[in-house]
Amino acid sequence: MIIIKNGDLVSDAVTQGDIAVDGNKIVRIASHIEPTEDDRVVDASGCYVFPGFIDAHTHFAMKNAMTTTADDFQSGTKAAVLGGTTTIINFASPSETGSLVEGFNESLAKAQGVSSCNYRFHMEITHFDKKVETEIKAMKQLGVTSFKVYLAYGFRLMDDDIYRSLEAVKAVGGVLGAHCENGYLIDVLTEKCRIRGELSPASHPLCHTAEIEAEAINRLATIGKMVDYPVHVVHLSSQAGLEEIRQARASGIQITVETCPQYLLLDDSCYHLPGFESAKFMFSPPARSRADQIALRQAVVNGEIQTIATDHCSYNFDGQKTLGRDDFTKVPNGIPGVQQRVSLMYTLFHETEGLGPVQLVRLLSENPARLYGLYPQKGVLAVGSDADLVIYKKDGESVIKAENQAENVDYTPYEGFKVNGCVKDVFLNGDQVVVNDKLIVKNNGVYAK
Repeated sequence: MIIIKNGDLVSDAVTQGDIAVDGNKIVRIASHIEPTEDDRVVDASGCYVFPGFIDAHTHFAMKNAMTTTADDFQSGTKAAVLGGTTTIINFASPSETGSLVEGFNESLAKAQGVSSCNYRFHMEITHFDKKVETEIKAMKQLGVTSFKVYLAYGFRLMDDDIYRSLEAVKAVGGVLGAHCENGYLIDVLTEKCRIRGELSPASHPLCHTAEIEAEAINRLATIGKMVDYPVHVVHLSSQAGLEEIRQARASGIQITVETCPQYLLLDDSCYHLPGFESAKFMFSPPARSRADQIALRQAVVNGEIQTIATDHCSYNFDGQKTLGRDDFTKVPNGIPGVQQRVSLMYTLFHETEGLGPVQLVRLLSENPARLYGLYPQKGVLAVGSDADLVIYKKDGESVIKAENQAENVDYTPYEGFKVNGCVKDVFLNGDQVVVNDKLIVKNNGVYAK
């Protein structure tokens, strides 16, 4: 057995104690476990011991009309596990034929054998017909119970098909998340910028206003009310969107919410940098005002936001972001962040009254596990749970630099951010895969069905 000793164990409270791991399971938790000569001891003195963190919003190996993400499953999951994330939930797109099952199988083939953390999939619904309705039921047998629709982009669904999709997801007891922006209004504002010749990255947030997000959230909530089934908002970015969620909940609509580190740490000043630097920060919805950032931080403190994920969608600045040097609409949207999420949020929570390690576990591990049907297998330190564990050193300070990251991308939007402590050791399925911040076992992730 492996005995992790002297750590501060974090679940719904912080307690000092030891954890015994046998195979891929936690088999004992106690204030003191005396090791035998056959046991291997890992000292966690001065550290928190967290259940493995779950990033429920990643885009690895994603191809769009312009290019393919810089991170595939091999590089992305290495970065994830080095940052303390032991399970990612990646978005799988339908195949070229429109089949959900074929799209799932294509994504699974990309991940198998090369992933260094565990992985699962959300299935995107980019059109709806009788075949898709049948396949939503079939996906449950494959371990996929969460789906996503878009209210923006060329593959957005009309309201009637969102309604039908939610009905189909309800029939299998799944989760339907949505990218909430009004795509038609984005198109109108983008065309206005084009006519005026305003084609720099500074126009990006002007075409993706907070009102556009709020309207789409209102529409999603209305559809949820009509179907009488919960809906999930991904990457909430604005106070206006938050107010729509509050009103929906006040009227009895069930709605869960994810936000991301970029909305808690960045603001819209990033769109007014010299040269073409602002292209590095083109993601959708965009970074908002400082007031929006403060409102979202308070919503985290209040428990109004259930999960924090990255929306990791990495593109290199040189050769990919620069495709839009003369036209911001040609800049591929997305930023990296899967490696930095835990340390950034640990630091923010350490500095924010009302937050701390217990809330960190809740938002980055327990709640995602509960929402997506992985709890109590994952998301908690408990006897019988999976031995996905993170030993996090409390003390010390470091500075985030792109040159030090495992992400296969040439920049980080968090360049120069100071973070407290660090991920020291990581256990994945009972095996110690990270030792003293070094990945010693690669490609050890499994499909978390």
